[in-house]
Amino acid sequence: MIYKLYPYILNNNYFDKFHDECGIFGIYSPYKVDTFSLIQFGLFALQHRGQEACGFSVLRDGFIISHKSEGLVLDFFRKISNSECYHGNAVIGHTRYSTEGGQSKKNIQPFFGEDSYGKSIISIVHNGNLVNAKNIRKKLESKGISFISEYSDSEVILRLIQKYLLESDNSLEKAIQKTTIDIKGAYSVIVLMDNKMAAFRDPNGIRPLCYGMLNEYTYIFSSETCGIDSVGGFYVRDLLPGEMIIVDQKKSIQFSLLTEKENTKKRICSFEYIYFSRPDSLIENVNVYKIREKSGEKLYEQHPVEADVVIGVPDSGVPASIGYSKASGIPFKPILVKNKYIGRSFILPKQEMREKMVNLKLNPILDEIKGKRIVIIDDSIVRGTTSRRLVYILRKAGAKEIHFRSASPPIIGPCYLGVNTPSKKDLISYNHIDKKNIERILNVDSLEFLSMNNLIDILGSVHYCFGCFTGNYPVQKN
Repeated sequence: MIYKLYPYILNNNYFDKFHDECGIFGIYSPYKVDTFSLIQFGLFALQHRGQEACGFSVLRDGFIISHKSEGLVLDFFRKISNSECYHGNAVIGHTRYSTEGGQSKKNIQPFFGEDSYGKSIISIVHNGNLVNAKNIRKKLESKGISFISEYSDSEVILRLIQKYLLESDNSLEKAIQKTTIDIKGAYSVIVLMDNKMAAFRDPNGIRPLCYGMLNEYTYIFSSETCGIDSVGGFYVRDLLPGEMIIVDQKKSIQFSLLTEKENTKKRICSFEYIYFSRPDSLIENVNVYKIREKSGEKLYEQHPVEADVVIGVPDSGVPASIGYSKASGIPFKPILVKNKYIGRSFILPKQEMREKMVNLKLNPILDEIKGKRIVIIDDSIVRGTTSRRLVYILRKAGAKEIHFRSASPPIIGPCYLGVNTPSKKDLISYNHIDKKNIERILNVDSLEFLSMNNLIDILGSVHYCFGCFTGNYPVQKN
């Protein structure tokens, strides 16, 4: 049999994965702390949620100072020479992967608002996606409100809050309450002002947000608990769907629901557990690693197969492959070696060079593959291009049989609630309902996806967003 290597360009789409929009992080203290180091640690811990750009706003002596740029967190902070200028009593930050607004520098967060004297008086960071942002922006622009970004739903949230601050005697609580009546979609937001910080989530809690403490008076907000861990804090709990928390310089904390409790329905994105979140994080107090390991166990129970070795696609496929190994007794071996230093934008014009790129990202240990029956497990199959290339690598290395397992159900729909996803026409499971067709395309001996029933059983409830698997979303697109 001849195995064809399909030509490709190694760029952001090469990884053939869903990409979460961003990570957000914030710290508030009534006293001056090393906000420069703390935000650096927090954003670095959330780097996996966005690698295009990052930025932060620090509150220092009553002034909000912002700094942001393209690139990775450590590279960004390494270029800042005057770090002492960014020591204050509060800070918010953001790691970006764009879903709306594109990759322009104008769209990098945080976004900030100024008073008539040009002083920054408010700054926000946002994770998620609004379904009605364009309509709101048009209305605001018609009233003379100007925007900096080319198009960002995050800036829409900021300008609405600014508008309602003017109408509510500068009450941040009232301004946020009015803003959340207007906006629809997925949003976890942290807002910084000169005397307080607020954090709030949408009524479905689609994107994650939790809070913790650094000490008895210093509060931490983070997309994931790994951010809290990174600064030596302790996790308290996740914000509830539709909840707002405000902390201020008086060392007080205020909790309130922005939406009536009967109108809140927990629908956190199930892909947070499958792929987005770090395995050492807790999301809604549920251990991400354990969910991934259980998915591997369920995959074996669903469709057992005889094999010699189980391998996982680094990094998110590894916990599921360990679970599969535990359930089956087939040994797990980390025989796909990942080059962690590969660039994100690798464009090669010549076909000959493109073909040589196959083994640059992942390279197998040949002696552990040749003549073996292999089970390979990945967290998901999106377009199928990366899966097909992995199979090519294993066939070339001499694998006797290849059994591919996906630790999530077939993806049949895109997401518009804070995830960068392909259109339906690019999703392999949408275009090929018959699993046998996908087996032929991937060139595998067998293929199995985790069933929806098993995914729900692993998560422990149906209170999640499964839109990319079912086509049913908690918020309908306008």
